[in-house]
Amino acid sequence: MSIITRFKDIMSSNINALLDKAENPEKMIDQYLRNLNKDLGKVKSETASVMAEEQRAKRVLNECQEEMEKMERYAIKALEAGNEGDARKFLEKKGTLATKLSELEAAYQLAATNSKQMKQMHDKLVGDIGELESRRSMLKAKWSVAKTQEKMNKLGASAADSSNTISAFGRMEDKVNRALDEANAMAELNADPKDDIEELTAKYDETSSVDNELAALKAKIQNNG
Repeated sequence: MSIITRFKDIMSSNINALLDKAENPEKMIDQYLRNLNKDLGKVKSETASVMAEEQRAKRVLNECQEEMEKMERYAIKALEAGNEGDARKFLEKKGTLATKLSELEAAYQLAATNSKQMKQMHDKLVGDIGELESRRSMLKAKWSVAKTQEKMNKLGASAADSSNTISAFGRMEDKVNRALDEANAMAELNADPKDDIEELTAKYDETSSVDNELAALKAKIQNNG
């Protein structure tokens, strides 16, 4: 596709809008710069041929106009010489050239328009490239900071989740301990009450092993005596 056919797209392009929509401005700005430089290369390449075409169209147009003026001069000379037939032929030729002149004028206007568009595209591309070049370092630095902050935010969220998990386990442990304490208390309440009399009689029924051994030794001594 000729670069001229992309005139409207190039002239209406807005680098700021493109960067605002980009998910990754760092990659977008590099890609857009490559595209702009590629387009600029085509513009420079075609500008010479377009300007040459404009000059050629202008030259052919001028030659046609000069030829028409020439035919008119010869028609006048023929009439002055009394040769109306020759004058008619010169005027007929002039009429043919007039038709051709209209076509040449249209061709020249198209060539001139193309040449003007090429210059406009050139100036627009040079301006966009200059702006992007000046902003590239700044945008890349901001993008790097943004990505770093995003990673830190994710790490912070993970740490918060970990703290929440630990807190949840702590609450669960407290709940289990409360349940165990309540179960022990309930078991104590459900136990059969102890008889104080039984404990008291058992106290006096118990005989110290030392007393028993002492009594046995006394009996042994008496028997030996």
